[in-house]
Amino acid sequence: MKKKFISFNETNRFSKLTTSYLAQAESLQPFYGLFPSIENFKKQIELKKGSYSNNHRQILASTLEDQYNSISNSIAVQENLSLLKNENTYTITTGHQLSLMTGPLYFLYKIVSTINLCKRLKQHYPNSNFVPVYWMASEDHDFEEISSFRFENKNIRWPHQEEGAVGEISLEKLQPVLDLFEQQLGLQANAINLKEIINHSYRISKTLSEATFRLVNILFGDYGLIVIEPQTPKLKELFKPILKEELSKGSSFSSVIKQIENLKRDFDSNYIPQVNPREINLFYLTPNGRYLIEKSNNIFHLKGTEYSFTESEFMKLVEQHPERFSPNVILRPLYQEYILPNLCYIGGGGELAYWLQLNTTFNHFEIPFPILLLRNSVLLHSKKLARKITKLKLETSDLFMNRNALVNKKIMQISNIDLNLSYLKNQLKKQFESLQDIVAKTDSSFKGAVNAQEVKQFKGIDHLEKRLLKAQKRVLKDEVDRLVIIHDQLFPNDNLQERTMNFSSFYLELGSKLIPNLIKELDPLDPNFVILEY
Repeated sequence: MKKKFISFNETNRFSKLTTSYLAQAESLQPFYGLFPSIENFKKQIELKKGSYSNNHRQILASTLEDQYNSISNSIAVQENLSLLKNENTYTITTGHQLSLMTGPLYFLYKIVSTINLCKRLKQHYPNSNFVPVYWMASEDHDFEEISSFRFENKNIRWPHQEEGAVGEISLEKLQPVLDLFEQQLGLQANAINLKEIINHSYRISKTLSEATFRLVNILFGDYGLIVIEPQTPKLKELFKPILKEELSKGSSFSSVIKQIENLKRDFDSNYIPQVNPREINLFYLTPNGRYLIEKSNNIFHLKGTEYSFTESEFMKLVEQHPERFSPNVILRPLYQEYILPNLCYIGGGGELAYWLQLNTTFNHFEIPFPILLLRNSVLLHSKKLARKITKLKLETSDLFMNRNALVNKKIMQISNIDLNLSYLKNQLKKQFESLQDIVAKTDSSFKGAVNAQEVKQFKGIDHLEKRLLKAQKRVLKDEVDRLVIIHDQLFPNDNLQERTMNFSSFYLELGSKLIPNLIKELDPLDPNFVILEY
């Protein structure tokens, strides 16, 4: 694969928060722990070593072994499951929803970043072990968000309505959707391999959680990736102290509110929180759904139901059935860091944004805040498409432009007519400066009228410029159409490819080489956007 780079800042596709974090902006530094560098991982190891109990470790190792009992796993997975029992073993974690067929491409990039970081750390710290972990967000309940994926130019959707934790959704009604998808895959060798992957995950599993577990294990098991199902009684048992405090005191709410206020004061007065905390950041799970917990006059209510509990009744439920209490986006990171010997969380810009709201909460519960690493971002394209890009004389930075802006830029470049009327604006500016001198020497009351006329004239030229550009687009329609087709292949609907396309489209072309190539080419600590040509 050929590789190019562009800075995240230069793409103009990422938030101020993301680019500021990558630049280690001083105003943002109070809101996270250690920045991701090889040297800082030594400090993070010492921090985690001093706070992670052997009891948690042994329960974690035992739980994971139970989870893998019914799953065929690789030697690498077996070795990592065994290593997790050792006190010198740490995890690097990423997480994601149980999206159908993994959802957008960046799902792969998250896990590849996690695997590769473990390799890098082992090279620098050979006396410690590093295990990559994928945390399944099986307790989520946003079915609409996970129920579709984009294959080539089609949207494959699971038309189903579900409430409650998505991990428990039955796959019975998914089978016709898979039948339709497999018909579209065709009969080439890579398509047959992909169908086999589906057969050994979605076709033989009863629930979405089980299918996702199997699918991720098939794709990444040879690299030792450990998949964790967090909705497990033995792991929730460990989390009981924080569950009880959240219910009795609502500690996370005040901590996150404080962090948000500090971000607005010290980082950006226009800062908008990625997530807003609730007074109680827990759900209650039942066979019929996942319900928000609300508290009023020391009585707990399940929102949308008639169920209510006294505090003593609810605390008894925590003691007897902790698995019924489900952390929301605010408490999930604490749950993760509480039960794992984790050093680093790897996620996208949106995830890092809500993690940056949580440092105060981690401090309150005396849990070490992990290193936060922005996952690799990638744009994939073929050699054939690369030749078309070269023929159109498009630079790497051009590719990331908003589509309309890119079309306008290219029309201006290839047109045999100068459509840039800046020279007229410069002349007009000089003329109005002369007119203002005359007004100043005669009657200054005309100043407002002159200013209004100046604005009107400039708007007129802007309008004329747009009309000329629009007319020239019609003249050069073939060139515009070619450019739009290429840009849509790279940026479907003018969005980043990694946030839109599913890996299946590229698996048809690259087959089993897709993931090994990503493992080979991506550096988790390189703070640039990567363009890969295959």
